[in-house]
Amino acid sequence: MDDDVTKRALVIDDHPITHLGASRLLRDLGYDPVGQAMSAEEALDQLAANRDADADAGPGLILLDISLPGLGGLDAIAALRGAAPEARILVFSMNDQTGFAARALQLGAQGFLSKNAPPADFRDAVRMLEAGEFYLSPKQAMALATLRAGAADDPLGALSDRERQVLALIGQGHGLQAIADQLGVSYKTAANTSSALKRKLGVDGINGLMKFALDSGVQGA
Repeated sequence: MDDDVTKRALVIDDHPITHLGASRLLRDLGYDPVGQAMSAEEALDQLAANRDADADAGPGLILLDISLPGLGGLDAIAALRGAAPEARILVFSMNDQTGFAARALQLGAQGFLSKNAPPADFRDAVRMLEAGEFYLSPKQAMALATLRAGAADDPLGALSDRERQVLALIGQGHGLQAIADQLGVSYKTAANTSSALKRKLGVDGINGLMKFALDSGVQGA
């Protein structure tokens, strides 16, 4: 990124303290202005307004939390890329499981950083995205490589037969109790399997699992 070009960033997070800390780090890296939004919907409204006012006023970097009120961060990635096609998206979240990182990159983000990471890692991540590269922590990169090797580049390949069954039934609109009854397992087992699916696939909530099932065309075993 050219140092002579105005570097704009947008932080999307529903915690004011995160806005404060992230904005300070971004300004230290030369970003000014640093916009703030408390939800994906608010961010999309801001981007639309900025585009109408000045086509060149969009951010070069978007810092995006996963757990947001309303439209979740992962679900917002495609819309944000459409609204700010020049922006690089760095997902910044407490949910640092490998599945979330894999799903974020699959959906179009360029990096994933844990909120527990030190400031030096934050700076490294931003610099790598500025250079047109992707960022994962070494631990995440190793875990993701292992996951992909085991799944043959197919996230469904990492699922057990029981997990695929539960995912397929969720995609058909069944609730957890109905799934438990149909599979002959306890409600707790169905709920635990659902939680494992969310971690592995990097999606939020039953609606996220349902959308994933429908998009992937998963069939019951």
